[in-house]
Amino acid sequence: MNDSSPFVAVIGGGPAGLMAAEVLAQGGARVALYDAMPSVGRKFLLAGVGGMNITHSEPKAPFLGRYGARRDALATLLEDFDADALRAWIHALGIDTFVGTSGRVFPTDMKAAPLLRAWLKRLRDQGVTLHTRHRWLGWDESGALRIAGPEGDTRIKADACVLALGGGSWARLGSDGAWVPLLEARGVAIAPLQPANCGFEVDAWSPLLKEKFAGAPIKPVAMGLEGEPLRQGEFVLTAGGIEGSLVYALSSAIRERINASGRATLHLDLLPGQSLEKITRALSRPRGSRSMAKHLHSQLGLDGARAGLLRELSAKDDFLDPARLAAAIKRLPLTLVRPRPLDEAISSAGGVTFEALDAGLMLQALPGVFCAGEMLDWEAPTGGYLLTACFASGRVAGRGALDWLAAHRG
Repeated sequence: MNDSSPFVAVIGGGPAGLMAAEVLAQGGARVALYDAMPSVGRKFLLAGVGGMNITHSEPKAPFLGRYGARRDALATLLEDFDADALRAWIHALGIDTFVGTSGRVFPTDMKAAPLLRAWLKRLRDQGVTLHTRHRWLGWDESGALRIAGPEGDTRIKADACVLALGGGSWARLGSDGAWVPLLEARGVAIAPLQPANCGFEVDAWSPLLKEKFAGAPIKPVAMGLEGEPLRQGEFVLTAGGIEGSLVYALSSAIRERINASGRATLHLDLLPGQSLEKITRALSRPRGSRSMAKHLHSQLGLDGARAGLLRELSAKDDFLDPARLAAAIKRLPLTLVRPRPLDEAISSAGGVTFEALDAGLMLQALPGVFCAGEMLDWEAPTGGYLLTACFASGRVAGRGALDWLAAHRG
């Protein structure tokens, strides 16, 4: 590499930006990476708190199915850097991985920091320069990148640029969506950013339910939207609604149902391991002088937050009829009215549409400018799918930039 090598600016120091920087450096480019935060990889590190779920080991077809409406676009990105390739790449950094009982893949020590440290060392060894506390502000009249840093605004002339600025969730870690108007002003088509893997709100819980059970887990439970099969798992009651792994898995469908009709009704099975007939028989047994709460506990093991939710969402008359109460336990309606704010979401949907990009993830409206990561218009549930696609898209954008430079530099 020398001064005649092409110079590429990468904006954003998350997994997509770092991966693009690596591919570019390996391809002979001079690479400078700019990130607005005091250090790179902040959202990556926070996502690793409690266990760094890096990818998932399930077969290719169901894996790709996790990307929903953008399955085909993500399949293209993942063609040569799928979950297996990502694991091999991590192993090459000296980090071992293992597959958990759920099929999720983790570093052996469950931590993100050692992986990030090893990666940053390799990037520096490859000649990548990292500039933190440098925020991208768009372009000036000459097409130079405007960068605001500790020493003031600077102008950067780059032969190509990779934008990996994240979505709109967790603004305190750098993903604030501030890039949206900058690209829209240049004619780039952007789908509105929306919360994904998020909690949802109800109209209002009763004061009693909020006081006694806000923060309580609901498990075991099965849940599904009207007309769809139920999925088993667990969620958490919040002061204003619900959140947790089962809710996140359904969040895309719930959000779109709310977008379409203003609300979404879920049906809960509070006893997924027991049949309607068995529950009806148990509730039909005489309870004598026992309270209904004690009857539910002794006959069905239904108490605590689950029992509180049953009382909250079912009619008073249901408790007078064992058959009706059993039916409520197996199919309890819960209506959600809005997602929690975007900044609270684990990830975001929306972003730069794939129709605005070419196969190398270059913006059709801005030749030489490439996009990668969560700022693209796709979403996925938690479980390693988000990270895998961010890594893969960074590689595609890096390769796309190299190919474009080779074709357009004399």
